[in-house]
Amino acid sequence: MNTDTLAVEEPAVLSQKDRLRPLVAGSVGNAMEWFDWAVFVTFAALLGPQFYPAGDATTNVLRTLSVLGVGFLFRPLGGALIGAYCDRHGRTRALRLSLLMMAAGSLLIALAPPYRSVGVLAPALLVVARALQGLSAGGEGAAMSTYVNEIAPSGRRGLYSSAVYISTTLGTLVATLLALVLHDTLTPAELADWGWRVPFALGALLALYGWYLRGRIGETRAFETMQERPRNPAGQVLRTHPRAAARVAVFTLGATVVYYTFASYLPLYAQLQYGVTANAALQAAVVAQVVFMAALPLFGMAADRFGRRPLLLVFGCGFACLSPVLFGLLSVSAVRLGVVMTAALLLFGCYAGAAPSAMPEMFPTPLRSSGIGLPYALTVAVFGGTAPYLIEYLSAHGHADWYPWYVVALCLISTVSFYRYEETKDVDLTAVEDDERGFPNTAGGE
Repeated sequence: MNTDTLAVEEPAVLSQKDRLRPLVAGSVGNAMEWFDWAVFVTFAALLGPQFYPAGDATTNVLRTLSVLGVGFLFRPLGGALIGAYCDRHGRTRALRLSLLMMAAGSLLIALAPPYRSVGVLAPALLVVARALQGLSAGGEGAAMSTYVNEIAPSGRRGLYSSAVYISTTLGTLVATLLALVLHDTLTPAELADWGWRVPFALGALLALYGWYLRGRIGETRAFETMQERPRNPAGQVLRTHPRAAARVAVFTLGATVVYYTFASYLPLYAQLQYGVTANAALQAAVVAQVVFMAALPLFGMAADRFGRRPLLLVFGCGFACLSPVLFGLLSVSAVRLGVVMTAALLLFGCYAGAAPSAMPEMFPTPLRSSGIGLPYALTVAVFGGTAPYLIEYLSAHGHADWYPWYVVALCLISTVSFYRYEETKDVDLTAVEDDERGFPNTAGGE
């Protein structure tokens, strides 16, 4: 291993009472990051006419969602680069870098001129902005998961890591609430003309505030006590931990499609396919997201008590069996939309309470963020990023009933990996040596 050896002085140790402040600061920053990301999907129907030539509503949405997909394509690069930066230079520095990139992307969208003023430069600027946000989002997930797990006390990593999806959902929820406020206070013409810029400008400001907060939190003890830092963490992961990296990808396969379908895109899908009004769809989403956030700490505690594997199996088997049923319940009723989203998100909670702690536990400290970053971001880009476009494309061609079976197939593949996964809830996250399975040594001597 080609490494730089560092002289480590007395490490900064986080006491029990010192853990809450960095957890909150990191979570607030994560919420602001995902607020910016969610705003793009929430306002996709309004962005199409602004950045593309005139066309029908479906064409404009498909064009905008294709740009959403381009943003996702940059997530693997962000996962590799920011993941490596996190392992080389520290968790907090990586978390601040990701927020700066997200702020830049949001500000660019807020200020970008429309197609009628600058022609093809408008969609080009939109692609650049989404590329910046894709790089940011690709690194944020791995850095945030690594950070909260490393500051968590022994036996409570599942509870602490539930903050990852709590803050992610909070950002999405705030974006949804802001959309409701704008729809209620502005006329359709005002919203289409300038109102859509408001959430992107606000998102840039919030991301900068998150960057400030993250500058006030300390580094993790696991990183500070690390005596060697790899020159090329991403490459070393692929050489020395290919099985664990592949496991992260397969873990993510079904979950990313489920999340971007039921937590993100379903309100817009209900509007386009069933005629549910925008306000009613957004209200249903708010209720589902609040219930989901409230339940997440319980799922995290369950993962600490019973292990990660049982919850992951419940998630995988549940969606493999129920995805067609959930889609079959959708109709013109916003109440049904709310019920479907709530049920789906509660089932997804089994994954959200277990996976953010299970994945960091698969890697030793010097490679932890890189081990998650690239395979996770690559899977999200290929499957999560294309999910909204795929469901809209199939619906536009009269094959909407195919999509639930696509979800079933991916969840079945993930379930096989969950079944073969060996429990890691007792691993020692300060370990740097690996056993023969490619996992960190366990505290209990598995």
